[in-house]
Amino acid sequence: MIIKSLKLKNFRNHSYLYYEFKPGLNIFTGNNGVGKTNIVEAIYYLSLARSFRTQEDKDLIKEGKDIAEIDSVVLEGDINRRIRVLFSEQGRKVLLNNKPVSKLSDLVKSVNVTLFEPKDVLLFRGSPKARRNFLDINISKKTPAYLEYISKYERVLKQRNDILKSDNVDQALLDTSTEMLVELSRPIVQMRSAYVKDINDILIKITRALTDVEEAVEIHYEPYVPLDSNFANSAKEAFKRALEGDLKRKATSIGVHREDFSVTLKGKDIGEFGSQGENRIVALALKLSPYFLIQDKDKRPVVVLDDVMSELDRTHRLRLIKLLSKFEQVFITATKLEVKDAALYTLKSK
Repeated sequence: MIIKSLKLKNFRNHSYLYYEFKPGLNIFTGNNGVGKTNIVEAIYYLSLARSFRTQEDKDLIKEGKDIAEIDSVVLEGDINRRIRVLFSEQGRKVLLNNKPVSKLSDLVKSVNVTLFEPKDVLLFRGSPKARRNFLDINISKKTPAYLEYISKYERVLKQRNDILKSDNVDQALLDTSTEMLVELSRPIVQMRSAYVKDINDILIKITRALTDVEEAVEIHYEPYVPLDSNFANSAKEAFKRALEGDLKRKATSIGVHREDFSVTLKGKDIGEFGSQGENRIVALALKLSPYFLIQDKDKRPVVVLDDVMSELDRTHRLRLIKLLSKFEQVFITATKLEVKDAALYTLKSK
């Protein structure tokens, strides 16, 4: 997958910007504050219709302006897709080949972007939500049906929580929503388990490519109940045991929405025992791993690395660049970086 062109209007600090890109390494350089991250933020937005920096779309509109726009052409093999996102005070509109996108799944299938940003160094030490998001986003990109299951699960979860919050809990409705959560959670757990197994097969190879040291690194995912032939009964029993607490808290305390995974390096939990450098390298390897799990070369993600190089020593930078040269298209932001054969875009203060 290739971002062929990108045009921004009144997006963040950019009044107008237009680039045509080629495959390979694309590097944005310049002083802090010139808008390098804003450009890759727009590229990432094309993939999930959301920013990795804010939950408020209005923050993306240039100060003093009423509207903003991202306009891009994305190439998948011989297929050209035009993706436009229009922002205004009334909300956001996403257009795919000039037709409104009504379902996120349509966009997910059309654009694939994977991101590593500075805060990802805390991936294994931060909240479980960030780790679940990693799984949910990347499994959805590889298996679109997963997004449908997750979306349905979240809708039913909201219904169940609304029932728990009511003054008079309708037990029949609560039981129905619980049964639906159990039914939806099995395929989610199955796909998460399979994906983690696939990631583990490639993670050690990428870690070795970045460090030149073969160390045992492994993801450990434990479903909220064991994934076996008795899954449904085990899940129902788990919800029964949690019911009294759920009624008191007025929220659902167990399920796939509360699951987590850990990563061990040399047999020890990296979040607890790993150094900051080890956390950074393994998090980077983990974020790059999904690229190699997509068999169709044309559907492999565009890779975005925001301000990563400054935190790596020269040896690790060179190893990372060597690895990235194998990817179809990569965007990197840095204050200063020179790489042979890379396309360089230098931004200046306005």
